[in-house]
Amino acid sequence: MRLSIQQMAQADRPREKLLRRGAAALSDRELLAVLLGKGTPGMDVMTLAGKLARVIDEKGLAVKAEDLTAFAGVGDAKATLILAAIEFARRRIKPEGARIETPADLLPHVRHYADRKQEHFLCASINGANEILNIRVVSIGLIDRSPVHPREVFADALTDRASAVIVAHNHPNGGLEPSPSDIRITAQLKAAGEIVGITLLDHIIFNRVGYFSFLEAGRL
Repeated sequence: MRLSIQQMAQADRPREKLLRRGAAALSDRELLAVLLGKGTPGMDVMTLAGKLARVIDEKGLAVKAEDLTAFAGVGDAKATLILAAIEFARRRIKPEGARIETPADLLPHVRHYADRKQEHFLCASINGANEILNIRVVSIGLIDRSPVHPREVFADALTDRASAVIVAHNHPNGGLEPSPSDIRITAQLKAAGEIVGITLLDHIIFNRVGYFSFLEAGRL
């Protein structure tokens, strides 16, 4: 059960935790809670932050103000603060910092999903210069599987005019060995990518401490 901000010990509240341990120690939901400042009369700030985090996961860098203001209690002030923070952080990452030399270079950009309790299936759109265009959550599944269809993976990549994609998903149970369904979807995505002209560079399975790469294992 997740605690509301009022139920947390003072030292464990997001703002105090950030001051004591640094921003890197906070979860995505806690970071958003700091930006929001407070919740609404009908919703605690931590609950609201969780709902907004899911929308941002799905939209990636394409998230817009109206995606956020669709939630009761999120007005222009809160929405613009979040969008400004995202854009400010994006600009601090130099183009060479977002360049993919090897598919595993994607890991620093998705590692924060390792703590999620459900599988999150991610797709990174890559341009012809091997730079990340966007990273989106394609689907959220159960604790041991995240059902995904090739059309969901390539729909946004086509919109991005990507030349390649890297897909990745977390294993909440901790193991890194690909399941039969992981192997099957990798083959399906590779075949679909060849049809639409977008190369599947890799499928990465990761947890808090390591990763498995289909490419590095010679299985792609």
